[in-house]
Amino acid sequence: MEAFRHTMRIHLGAVPSESEWLAGFGTPLRPQLAKFARGKRHVELMASTYRDYNRAHHDRLVRPFPGIREALETLHQRGVQMAIVTSKTRSLALRGLRRCALEKYFEVLVAVEDVTEFKPDPAPVLEALKRVGAGPANALFVGDSPHDIAAGRSAGVKTAAVRWGPFGLDSFQRHPPHYWVSEPREIPALVQ
Repeated sequence: MEAFRHTMRIHLGAVPSESEWLAGFGTPLRPQLAKFARGKRHVELMASTYRDYNRAHHDRLVRPFPGIREALETLHQRGVQMAIVTSKTRSLALRGLRRCALEKYFEVLVAVEDVTEFKPDPAPVLEALKRVGAGPANALFVGDSPHDIAAGRSAGVKTAAVRWGPFGLDSFQRHPPHYWVSEPREIPALVQ
């Protein structure tokens, strides 16, 4: 959100409502920025400003959600294969994983540059399944946005929405998850 606010102040002179930005949260950066930009060139300038700010402040702003490391360790000890599907670039996603000391838990990372269709399209979820060698019936997609849940459902996997994300329960009415997760420690119980 800090990068969004900074970018909007620089390029628009004002910050639109955060609800407008959150509506696209979990989707690639350029389509999100295009909603506010004055043309394609402006999108590129805004994306550059956003990424520069994010790179400069990333490590100060990113930290693991309390309890997530323990939940991942439990799954790892059980031999559960785990993948990440993100609308971030590969380098930024890896930087965040390293910063939070979580990279060892994920065998596969599907980033924005790995697919041509993005969440809520199922393509990135299907790509992750292909890379881990699993079918939809053997997967659970855990996400924090309605775009995550829509992508997972379209890919034919069970879905779980975390309640600690930026979206309220009403945001998931169109694409409800199979499960709700209030705390990370609940995730291992959903995985057989």
